[in-house]
Amino acid sequence: MRRSAEHGFTLVELLIVMTLIGLLSVAVVIAMPDPRGNLVDEAERFAARAKAAQDSAILDGTSMAIRVTQAGYGFDRRDKGAWRPLAAKPFVDTAWDEGAEAAVGDGVMRIVFDPTGIAEPAQVTLMRGDEQAVVAFDQDGGIDVVR
Repeated sequence: MRRSAEHGFTLVELLIVMTLIGLLSVAVVIAMPDPRGNLVDEAERFAARAKAAQDSAILDGTSMAIRVTQAGYGFDRRDKGAWRPLAAKPFVDTAWDEGAEAAVGDGVMRIVFDPTGIAEPAQVTLMRGDEQAVVAFDQDGGIDVVR
C-alpha cells in the first residue's frame, strides 16, 4: 500500500511556491512604468515644440509666442499688430499629461521669441506630486530641461 503523503504536496512545498509567486509579482509591479508618463519626458516634448516655435520665428521673420497656463500650452504668431493663435501642427494647443501642471498661478505666462529667435529669460516649472522638471529659456536663445 502507498502512503497518502505521496499523493499530494507538502506544506513546505506549497509555501515555497507561494513565496516565489509573491516575489515575482513584486518584481513585476516595481518594473511597471507610471501610466501617466515621465514628467521629464513631458518637459522635453514642451522644450522641443518651443524650439520649433523659435525656429519658425527666425525662418518667417515674425514674432512667435508660447502661451503657458496651468493646464497646458499653445502658440501664437504676431500678425498685423495682434497675436493670433496657431492651429496647425506642431503648434496646436496641448494639455499637460495627466496630473501634471505648470507653476504659473491662475494666469497665463507668455514667452515671446522675436524674429531673431531671442526671448526674455524665463523658466516653466512642471509639477506632478513631488516630481518637478524645469524648462529654462536662456538669454542667448537656448532652451534646456533642468531636472
